[in-house]
Amino acid sequence: VRDMSKLPHVGTTIFTTMSKMATDHQAINLSQGFPNFPVDAKLVSLLQETALENAHQYVPMSGYAGLLEEIATLTMQSYHRSVNPETEVLVTAGATQGIFTTIQALVHAGENVVILDPAYDCYAPAVLLAGAEPIHVNMLPDFTPDWEKINQAVNAKTALIIVNNPHNPSGKILQESDLLALENLLERHPQLILLSDEVYEYITFEQKHISANTRSALLDRTIVVSSFGKTFHITGWKIGYLIAPEKYMREIKKVHQFLVFCVNSVAQISLAKYLKEIDVQQLGRFYQAKRDYFQDLMKKSRFELLPSEGSYFQTARFSSISTESDTVFVEKLVKEHGVAAIPFSAFYQDHFDQQIIRFCFAKDNETLEKAAQKLCQI
Repeated sequence: VRDMSKLPHVGTTIFTTMSKMATDHQAINLSQGFPNFPVDAKLVSLLQETALENAHQYVPMSGYAGLLEEIATLTMQSYHRSVNPETEVLVTAGATQGIFTTIQALVHAGENVVILDPAYDCYAPAVLLAGAEPIHVNMLPDFTPDWEKINQAVNAKTALIIVNNPHNPSGKILQESDLLALENLLERHPQLILLSDEVYEYITFEQKHISANTRSALLDRTIVVSSFGKTFHITGWKIGYLIAPEKYMREIKKVHQFLVFCVNSVAQISLAKYLKEIDVQQLGRFYQAKRDYFQDLMKKSRFELLPSEGSYFQTARFSSISTESDTVFVEKLVKEHGVAAIPFSAFYQDHFDQQIIRFCFAKDNETLEKAAQKLCQI
């Protein structure tokens, strides 16, 4: 009998599993990375205004012209990078679609793609569906890239390396030395392309992350992935964008047009208006206050909180509480203590377990207080 599954080892994602478990046990959900506070009233008002306009038909395949222009302006303001909105920018149905489309367009059957674990779970399935092989390289225990192992993993068949910065799930950001190592790697392997997943780019704290957009040595070999969903906490809108050199973008658009053709018109036009009015640089402060508040609430707990340099995630080691595996521990955490988190081993292909779990602190203060109260009693 023909095996119909193209992804036989892929089940329900850990995020869906934990969110369902949180609902089933009426637990506080700090597992899935979505904010539970209201979006900016100004954006809601622009959405209402746009819905009453003639904004309901297809926009151009690569994106609404006004939004593409605003993305180019934002990229210049944030990174001093000049991009051509017509040839180097693509609006996507969320960052995940942007990543999937890029991999389908640029990775051929028989090639391989280097993924740094712990990794967000949408990378490997897209590689497999392209008929290529995901090569998983574990990061060092402090979640910095293991450049020795990465260099060993890359070969003549490696089409792509995927880097996530700021990093989900660990909340770490890459340092200057990492960017230099990346540049050296691309220099040694002329066929290699970088897919830089920077969806948390505006959610960084004490130090700003170093975007691939700022590295002249990387620009003509890199696709940068961004997310309005993360930046403006509108995850349900599912709108992101890609920035890439025209030679890659031409190929990516070929796949994009047959996958979604174009993205939601009302949302794109609303975002184009909104970008004229707001300052994304303020976001880091907002989330830093959330991080600090959650860390303060957790001071009396037995969890060891690890550094959170960017994203809206706080990682915690529970080895002083339990010797159980992280998957067993999070299940008990939901059922017995009423808080949902994500086990880190779910982000590793080899299920490497360091007894670390991930909390999302993009929640209103009341939610964080209730969750911390429960966590401090463990």
